[in-house]
Amino acid sequence: MVAYVVRRILAMIPMLLIISFISFTIIQLPPGDFFTTLQAVQGSSGGGMSNETADLLRGRYGLDEPFINQYLKWVGGFARGDFGYSFEWSTDVLPLIDDQVWYTLLLGGASVFVMVGLGIPIGIYSATHQYSAGDVALSVVAFLGLSVPGFLLALIWVYVGGIVLRLDVVGFISQEYISAPLNAAKAWDFFLHIWPPALILGLASTAQLMRIMRNGMLDAMNQQYVTTARAKGLTERKVINKYVVRSALNPVVTVTALEIPKIISSSILIGVVMTVPTTGPLFLRALLSQDMYVAGTFLMIMSVMLLVANLISDLVLAWLDPRIVYT
Repeated sequence: MVAYVVRRILAMIPMLLIISFISFTIIQLPPGDFFTTLQAVQGSSGGGMSNETADLLRGRYGLDEPFINQYLKWVGGFARGDFGYSFEWSTDVLPLIDDQVWYTLLLGGASVFVMVGLGIPIGIYSATHQYSAGDVALSVVAFLGLSVPGFLLALIWVYVGGIVLRLDVVGFISQEYISAPLNAAKAWDFFLHIWPPALILGLASTAQLMRIMRNGMLDAMNQQYVTTARAKGLTERKVINKYVVRSALNPVVTVTALEIPKIISSSILIGVVMTVPTTGPLFLRALLSQDMYVAGTFLMIMSVMLLVANLISDLVLAWLDPRIVYT
């Protein structure tokens, strides 16, 4: 198992290099660069930057060099923690995105907890109460969760919570606690602000996970080994929990790993709507302004999350199903 994990980690290195090259290429596909965008913005507001000044700035930051040279300089800094320079914010990329990345990981972890904590129990109930009123109602809710976009739910919550209930629903913490030292009241206020976006982010994935769990259990309950377990006199609860649920969890684990990057990417619009410090608003701004090193670093972070999540899901599958052996 250890040898398998080491091989998977080593295989991530060339894969990440390929992803970095593709990401860097896509980011540079739009015409112009950051200073072209800056000239257009300043021109629309009545100001302006001369072409000579823009060319001098391009030369200073290496944007006049060939594409491959810019890419090699960017990738060459990864080993020492240098992910480039943000032209818009005039700072290194890593310190700029550090806080947003950790908050995004925390929010993503909370969303996964919501997804798994709701999707699996609801899927078990729906499978064991097939075609009941509860199963039909939960299926309707699941389809609504799949069809309603997250940013719309965020807008509804901002209206209901902020205007109707008069709650502080935007930001990651109340204004009075921003500079306050960490205490129980500040921690509780942080929790009250993080659970709505976590719930909104996890709802669509919860609906999908519930349907997968339900279908997996219905398929497993018709297998011969389940019939044999019932024939041996085992209670229905033990048959369901020990054999059916464990067998149905395999596709659930795989889908959960694939949903993690989707949750992170979905946080872009939700972060904008609810004004939470995820990577979303900064990533969107970097794309609009063509701040290429910031945007490229965000894409790399999401790629690393996907690869790590897939590795963890494979290890969990081996733990759940003894038939899976990694050598």
